[in-house]
Amino acid sequence: MERIISNSKTYTLHEYGEEKEFEQQVIKNAQEIFGPHTLYVDIKKRIGDDILSIPDGYLIDASFPSSPRLYIIENELVTHDPYKHIGQQLLKFAISYKASGRAIKSFLLENILKDSGKKDFVEKVASQAGYRNVDAFFEDIIYEKPVGAIVVIDEITSDIENVLSQLTMKTDILEFQTFECNGEELHKFTPFQAELRESDNVTGKEIDPSELDTIVVPANEDGFNRVFLGENCWYEIRISSSMIDRIKYIAGYQTAPISAITYFAEVLKIEKYKDTGKYIVYFKEKAKQIGPIKPKVMKKGVAPQAPRYTTYKKLSTAKTLEEVF
Repeated sequence: MERIISNSKTYTLHEYGEEKEFEQQVIKNAQEIFGPHTLYVDIKKRIGDDILSIPDGYLIDASFPSSPRLYIIENELVTHDPYKHIGQQLLKFAISYKASGRAIKSFLLENILKDSGKKDFVEKVASQAGYRNVDAFFEDIIYEKPVGAIVVIDEITSDIENVLSQLTMKTDILEFQTFECNGEELHKFTPFQAELRESDNVTGKEIDPSELDTIVVPANEDGFNRVFLGENCWYEIRISSSMIDRIKYIAGYQTAPISAITYFAEVLKIEKYKDTGKYIVYFKEKAKQIGPIKPKVMKKGVAPQAPRYTTYKKLSTAKTLEEVF
């Protein structure tokens, strides 16, 4: 069993016995889990007449100010059967969603408009995105934009990744765990859109996600030569579903001793990678040389340790790695 040591205290992993207890922690920590530009709507309503589905909640995501989106939330325990429980629930929702649009809009509006805090959030998001009113905002995110799903679970396993990889609906999976010591709690979790928020943390300033169109991936020499240059692709990349349609370019950062971005390619397509929660990026043609773009000062946080986002404009004009991000 995993443990965490903090201030000479040892915290042990808390095993949730009921989904309700787990869900309460997710709701309590929703702002940290999903980010400051989101609204978690804790509402459970039956969707569909023939194929019934009851999501655990909804998330309005305004991380991309000009293009807000709606997600359904499923809070799950790893002890639940990923095929019969989690997979079926999401499939039922995907099938019944469009036919239930009016009902979804109605109960979301009812819940939000009676809460001044939620109402202010939605009105601000709608205004920033250019909608004439809140009604038009909900019409668009429910009917015109594809709905996504977010599964929050206490342990990510290969089985759950396999199930979610089969769904056509874009789905993000987040792990949330609680550790305890004498009544004190620590929470360990994967943030929603972790790559975007990691970029914020590294640069020290908030980025505008709507401008991002390029992903930079770290690679060692062998993998880079064999796959990035040899197979014209790069795989096993964890990418938030909201970024899939936005990525137009990919650049490779070769780790030490090269320590530089050396090649880039235009993206042909991005697909799910096998039965995992990760993706494979295919190139339109062979990668082209660039730079090399090295750090001006090699210090912690400058070199990407995981996928990072930037813009093609920054990449193509940067003289140092610091200028890329």
